[in-house]
Amino acid sequence: MNLLLDTHVVLWWLSDDPTLSDAARSAIADPENTVFLSAVVVWEIRIKQGIGKLDLPEDFGEVLAQQSFPELSITVQHADAVAVLPAIHRDPFDRLLVAQAMVERMTIVTRDPFIADYGIDIIVA
Repeated sequence: MNLLLDTHVVLWWLSDDPTLSDAARSAIADPENTVFLSAVVVWEIRIKQGIGKLDLPEDFGEVLAQQSFPELSITVQHADAVAVLPAIHRDPFDRLLVAQAMVERMTIVTRDPFIADYGIDIIVA
């Protein structure tokens, strides 16, 4: 299965936060699954850090690079797919993650209840 991690899931995974569900933790750790890290997530994290909403360790970039997650770039096809999404979610980062999951046929690991309303596969984080 191809998994796409929502921003809070990446942060919980990296910090070994017990908030992350056992189902999500197992799916991410399962070597049969490919876990992708979207540029959208890193973009959101760095924006939140820059405006003071998120405190990160100085070596955050290095810790992120040590993960075995393949990178998922933002493509024109992903950005264009946002146009067909119903107005369920107002967060532009989450809307782009949903578009990426639809285009790439991925399952999103998230705790966000609105994402499931798009009719895509999710694993509850």
